[in-house]
Amino acid sequence: MDLAEILSYGFLQRALVGGSLIAVLCSTLGIFLVLRRFSLIGDGLAHVTFGSVALALFLGFQSVFMTMAAIPVVLLASIGILKLTDKAKIYGDTAIGIVSSLGIAVGVMLASKAGGFNVDLFSYLFGNILSISMTELMLAAVLFLVVLISIFLFYNELFATTFDEDLARSAGIQTSRINMVLVLLTALTVVLAMKVVGIMLISALLILPAVSALQLARSFKGAIFSSALIGMGTVMISICLSLVLNLPAGATIVLFNFVIFAASFCFRLLRRR
Repeated sequence: MDLAEILSYGFLQRALVGGSLIAVLCSTLGIFLVLRRFSLIGDGLAHVTFGSVALALFLGFQSVFMTMAAIPVVLLASIGILKLTDKAKIYGDTAIGIVSSLGIAVGVMLASKAGGFNVDLFSYLFGNILSISMTELMLAAVLFLVVLISIFLFYNELFATTFDEDLARSAGIQTSRINMVLVLLTALTVVLAMKVVGIMLISALLILPAVSALQLARSFKGAIFSSALIGMGTVMISICLSLVLNLPAGATIVLFNFVIFAASFCFRLLRRR
């Protein structure tokens, strides 16, 4: 089959469109998370997503409603991380570790009570972008608009809080509200990304395009644009490669992103010399 015939399939069109939308979200938010040294929140929320998916399977939810069922649980978990950081006076990575371990423990417990790990749960663990449904694609499009509009509206506050939270607070910016916006947007994106690369690899899609862009960009807006471009490009190319070479799409996306990071790092070293 030629490329035009391959692209005529509906499942591949949905995968490319949905993967591109989610990749842009992950890559854009990844810039803020990496610079805030908060990038592992994606990994923590991914473990909570595992627990919420196991809960949905345990309760008998259909796969088409799995994403919508996971969203409120992961949003509450993201708020819990912030509250632990503020009220319990512990570091962010410690709060992430607590919520992450709780999420994975609940997921394993529910999976064992439901009769073990089945095919549906494995597809969420390791991703299955080629099976994305029209409902999930529409949900991705809606949340894509929500996240981008939120970043546009709070851009200045996010920018100030990212580089110096204390200075931003002294300037009158409600940094607690901005932190809440950031983690909630990240939670929404993590839930969407589980179909692209899987729960186990979500943090890579948040981190790798962002760190690749930071090697190349000369400005903050340039880093955001470059990260979104890298994320979208790597997802689209990796989906096609995985289909042609019969490889798992999620793992292909992560490995290709790592190759881009290695190349951008080497380019930065050469440019310095």
